[in-house]
Amino acid sequence: MFYNFLFPQRFRGTGASLLLLVVRVVFGILFFIHGLDKLVNFNTLVQSYPSEFGFGSYMTLMVSIFCEFCCSLFLISGLLVRLMTIPMIIAMGVAFFDVHDAMMPEGELALIYFIIFILLFLTGPGRYSIDYLIDKRFQKDKQTVE
Repeated sequence: MFYNFLFPQRFRGTGASLLLLVVRVVFGILFFIHGLDKLVNFNTLVQSYPSEFGFGSYMTLMVSIFCEFCCSLFLISGLLVRLMTIPMIIAMGVAFFDVHDAMMPEGELALIYFIIFILLFLTGPGRYSIDYLIDKRFQKDKQTVE
């Protein structure tokens, strides 16, 4: 069951996979840029960054950087997409519903990312991803054993 979660079999047609690739790469790069900006300006941001769930500004900023910088690299490459979108969904949910109080237009970008990451979580990465190559390898090894 966990295997099917990590490597979903649906949405692997050429058209759907190309669309998923474009969405993953475009939104992954945009999200990566946000994380890179936070990483570069860490010392300035840590003084004014909102503290969420009692973590303090430092820890909240570190979690944000992990979600935006690290997880986006996994998303772009198509590696462990379903696992990596979970912290991204949580981060954008907190950003939209808590930091921006679900208000528009302040939270609009967080809402867009939130929706895109939920869709990628539900569909998986598609055929043009490292996840697909891993799944193909496992399937090949499985057939060899049988």
